[in-house]
Amino acid sequence: MRIAVIGAGAIGGTIAALLDRAGHDVTITVRGEQLEVIRASGLQISGGWGEHSAHPRASAELEESPEMAFVCTKAQDAADAVSANASRLGGVPVVIVQNGLDGVRIAEDLLPGSPVIGAIALYAASYLRPGHVDVTAPGPTFVGVDDPARQGVARTVEAVLGSAMPTRLVRDFRGAQWSKLIVNQVNAMPAITGLSAQATLRHPVLGGIVAASMREAVRIGFASHVRFASLQGLSQPLLRAFSVAPIPLARALPLVMAKRMGDTPNPGSTLQSIRRGQPTEIDFLNGAVVRAAHAAGRAAPFNEMLTELVHRVEKSGDFLEVEEVAAVFRELLS
Repeated sequence: MRIAVIGAGAIGGTIAALLDRAGHDVTITVRGEQLEVIRASGLQISGGWGEHSAHPRASAELEESPEMAFVCTKAQDAADAVSANASRLGGVPVVIVQNGLDGVRIAEDLLPGSPVIGAIALYAASYLRPGHVDVTAPGPTFVGVDDPARQGVARTVEAVLGSAMPTRLVRDFRGAQWSKLIVNQVNAMPAITGLSAQATLRHPVLGGIVAASMREAVRIGFASHVRFASLQGLSQPLLRAFSVAPIPLARALPLVMAKRMGDTPNPGSTLQSIRRGQPTEIDFLNGAVVRAAHAAGRAAPFNEMLTELVHRVEKSGDFLEVEEVAAVFRELLS
């Protein structure tokens, strides 16, 4: 099948390389040094799903219409990327592989003639350098949509992507998005401190802050009438119990998440953006929790402060020491 992957960073690069290995005709859109490297020497993948050297066609924008497209940019770049390629995507199934809650809705507004499907990547990958992506923790990709009329398209996407990597179809995509939003609570603290996700989750102070922000996000989800999907060890009953647990007990969940990440340091996507000097998608992660809280008439002080601190690091380029982070959250934790 002729498949376009718009945005070939860590997640998109993995999808593009594995679809190429599965025999699909893959085109990718990238810019800058990444475009030059891939044109010259291809796209390399290593790590959890083995090694492969893919040679997809690469350009800054799509030059022809595919039969299916995957949009894998950061959430804050999605609208511009979809708009730039809209003339090639009319009527084509478009799969939005992004964190946060808004990606599918934004794409539907921009592509009224295309069936838009959501996808959630549950594997971890690092963009090592232009043209090379390393899969640090294999995992499935969940595909789904909340519109029953598009379930047939979602099944087709599941089959195509499933030819290349583990893929599952979910019925309640909103619930899956919220569950992934809880998982993505691990991203902010590495971006603030420069430490790996495992290190921050295991740290007695930082891990407590993450547990508090995670518990806060779960409570906002329940206040928003979300039924959380079962993924990566999370489930509706577990999160219901977690939402009322005191922080010392709630610390157990981040510790389990750290253990499941394995020994390879996982920087998280937000820290990877910081290291590359790029804007992060924090407004679509912790910021999404803050917006949902306001919509539900609630407050989300932990998520609001984490969002603010990530933006501070974005602007300054300087990570915060553990003592600085602890001081900022001391009053909230008391």
